[in-house]
Formats: sequence, C-alpha cells, structure tokens
Amino acid sequence: MNNEMYVEFASVSENESFARVTVASFVAQLDPTMDELTEIKTVVSEAVTNAIIHGYNNEPGHHVSISCILHEDEVELTIKDSGIGIGDVDEARQPLYTSKPELERSGMGFTIIENFMDALEIISTPENGTTVHMTKQLSKKTVSK
Repeated sequence: MNNEMYVEFASVSENESFARVTVASFVAQLDPTMDELTEIKTVVSEAVTNAIIHGYNNEPGHHVSISCILHEDEVELTIKDSGIGIGDVDEARQPLYTSKPELERSGMGFTIIENFMDALEIISTPENGTTVHMTKQLSKKTVSK
C-alpha cells in the first residue's frame, strides 16, 4: 500500500491534539500495534509542539504542515514550520536541552522522537524554519489460528 496525506494548520497549541489524532487516524489503515500508534502520536505531539513553542515563540498567525506517507509497513512523517529555526541542531538534540527554560520544558522532545522512530532527520536554518523528517517501520503481525 502506498498512500499519502498532507495537512496544514494554524500554529496554535489547541491544534496539537488535532494533528496527533489526524495522523493516527491516517496511519491506522496499516493496522499498527497499539504501542506503535501511541509512539507515532507522541512524536507528532512533540514535533508540532516544538514548532509552535520554539519555532514560532507561541505566536499565532503562522502555520505548521504535516505530510504522512504510508508504505507497505512503514510510516514516513515530515513536520515543517517556517519559524525562527534552530541555530545548533546537534545541541538541540541533546537530552534535557531547552531553549526556553523559563517555560519549564523538559528538553526531551528530540530524544523521545529519536527513541520512538527508526530514523530522524532535522533540517533547520535560522530565520527559515525547521523540517523534522521521521520514519518508522511497523511490525508485521502474524495471525494465529
């Protein structure tokens, strides 16, 4: 199966749950395990929240986009913003790093994404935004008789 979807929405925190549920509903057609679906929902939440809070400084009037491509047993997700970007991606990927300590953020977003997905690529340019590209191989279920 190859299928794909694209969605763009306003950069307001209320849309984080919309993004999570939309991607989960789309991915459900591959019949992932509950753990796989939970992990995918979590990474969408993390990446979208990062875009809104860090990319756009929680200021409305911008957009976040998600593309999701389904392959036979793999999910390919790309979440983009055109916000302030990340000056040092390697530093941002470090556990507990946060650019907004005053918000009491845990700084574990990219670490969680990296642990739940099979591949993670972060492309960011200051003042031009960030693209987070992720893939996850789904387990093949066996049907018992």
